[in-house]
Amino acid sequence: MQRLADEARLAGRRIGLVPTMGYLHEGHLSLIDEAKKRADVIVMSIYVNPTQFAAGEDLATYPRDLARDEKLAQGRGVDYIFAPSDKMMYPEKQLAFVEVERVSRLLEGEFRPTHFKGVTSVVAKLFNIMKPHVAVFGQKDAQQAFIIGKMVRDLNFDVEIVVAPIAREKDGLAMSSRNVYLSEKDRREATVLYRSLNLAGSLVGKGEIELVRVRSEMLKLITAESEGKIDYISFVDPENFERIEEVGSLPRVLALLAVRFGKTRLIDNMYLNAHGS
Repeated sequence: MQRLADEARLAGRRIGLVPTMGYLHEGHLSLIDEAKKRADVIVMSIYVNPTQFAAGEDLATYPRDLARDEKLAQGRGVDYIFAPSDKMMYPEKQLAFVEVERVSRLLEGEFRPTHFKGVTSVVAKLFNIMKPHVAVFGQKDAQQAFIIGKMVRDLNFDVEIVVAPIAREKDGLAMSSRNVYLSEKDRREATVLYRSLNLAGSLVGKGEIELVRVRSEMLKLITAESEGKIDYISFVDPENFERIEEVGSLPRVLALLAVRFGKTRLIDNMYLNAHGS
C-alpha cells in the first residue's frame, strides 16, 4: 500500500482516504462520494481496530463481511481497499500512541476512556501508510471528527480533513453498522433520537438560550417515547468542543447524545442554529 501511495504522489495524483471499520452502509458510501470530489485515487481502509475497544465491548462480535464490503466499495468507485490484519497493523506490542488531551476525556471519553487514544493512533498509522492528501470522516461521530482534526492541526499532518453530513434512514435514524444489533422494538424506538434533536433545534431556533431547558425537553421526549437509557445529552461550542449551558452569542451549538436501546448504544448529533441564523 505504501508503494502504491508513493507512486500516486510521484505521478501528481491526489489520494483520498476513507477510513472505516467495514460492514458498509450508505453512510460509508456517501464518504466515498465526498472523497471523489477532492481526489483522483480513492483508498478505503476496512479495519476493526482492537486498540479502540475496551474490555467488555463488542470487538469480537462487531459485524464483519469483507466480501460484501469490497463489492459495495468498488461499485461506488473505490480504487484500492486496504484491509490489514492485526498482525500487519500491530506487528509488535504497541508502546507509542497519539492522544488528544482534554477533548478525548469528555462525553464519549467519559464512558470509553481509552477509545479515542486507539482511534487517533490507528488513524495516524493509516495516514503514514497511505499518505493521503485528503481524508473523509462522517459527522455522526462528531467528537471523533473534531479530535482527528485537532490531531492533524497540532501535529502538522499534511492531510486535509473533510467531515461529511450524517446519512440517515428515511425515518431519521442515523446510519450505523451497530444498528443491526437492534431488536425490532428498539429499532422503532430509536427514531426518538432524531426527533429529540429536531425538538432542540426548534427550541433554540425560536430563541431559547438556556440549554438546561432544552436538555430537559429532550429528556422528557426520549423517556416518554422509548425505554432508552440515556448516557448523556450535551451541548458544545463546535469550534472548541467546550461544554456550554447557554447559547450566548454563538451562531450555532452542537447537540450530542448517547442512548442505549437494549444492549445497543447509539450516538447522534445535530447543529442547532441560533439567533435566526
